[in-house]
Amino acid sequence: MTLAATAKPGLSPNLRGALWMLLSAVTFSAMTTLIKYLGADYPAALQTFYRQAAGLAVLLPVILRHRSAAFATSRPSILIFRSFAGTLGMILSFYAFQKMPLADANALSFTRTLWLVPLAAFVVREKVGSLRIAAAVAGFLGVLVMIRPGAGGHFAVGLPALAMLASAFLFAFTVTGMKVLTRDHAPMVILVWSALLGLVLAIPGAILTWRWPAPRDLVLLCLMGVIATANQASYIKGMQWGDAAAMAPIDYTRLIFTAAAGFFLFHEVPGRWTLVGAGIVVASTLFITLREQQLARAAQLAASPG
Repeated sequence: MTLAATAKPGLSPNLRGALWMLLSAVTFSAMTTLIKYLGADYPAALQTFYRQAAGLAVLLPVILRHRSAAFATSRPSILIFRSFAGTLGMILSFYAFQKMPLADANALSFTRTLWLVPLAAFVVREKVGSLRIAAAVAGFLGVLVMIRPGAGGHFAVGLPALAMLASAFLFAFTVTGMKVLTRDHAPMVILVWSALLGLVLAIPGAILTWRWPAPRDLVLLCLMGVIATANQASYIKGMQWGDAAAMAPIDYTRLIFTAAAGFFLFHEVPGRWTLVGAGIVVASTLFITLREQQLARAAQLAASPG
């Protein structure tokens, strides 16, 4: 039985969305835990291939049942670009989760919201106000607090941190694409395109790092792919049901779940600068989300007749 099936008809859209977002946070944390656990033996590119293969296998019954409807789209270019950015971003994020403490890597992953501000200004040509610019600058200062350039310690500028920042930048493109696509595409269509194209795009990296997994590892790799697909579906459903401003705070519960997994399973203890920097990033991204929602509602009121 799905989460939607257990939700009572009287639940508000935001509460339904909140339940989906909470499920997304839990599945995301489970996925990253498996990524880190398997990381010693399976490089990020190979893990990405198995994740995409398992995700496509989960969706195969839907594809066979609906066939052409599962691929029906009027925006193939957006879907293709979104899959390319998402696959490369996934490889980079898997690498960061393997090499960094889970809480640290997850905190950096939230910078995708900060990247949406310059993307809106330079790519979409959207007018960005001074408040959103200031919030984005504050958020990136929070990143500097976390990575502390030139400082000693386990969390400083290095390839894993740079990989996660680049991944967040690429995922900002996928979020922008999803916002456009959900206007006239069913979530299942987005998932099917993402899974199929993601598998194709992951093949080159898998060939370069190939190794046959042990039976137990194969089960865990497939499980990771299934959980990742559930995570993506839950996130899309949550954003589809609820207001973005209401959903964003719930998404940040990922920080709690991944920190707990890192502490209990990998003996990782987040440093104080990680906590301070993460707090700045969370506050900044929350402000940006709330501000964008406020502006969108004002635009709707201005456009409404009377």
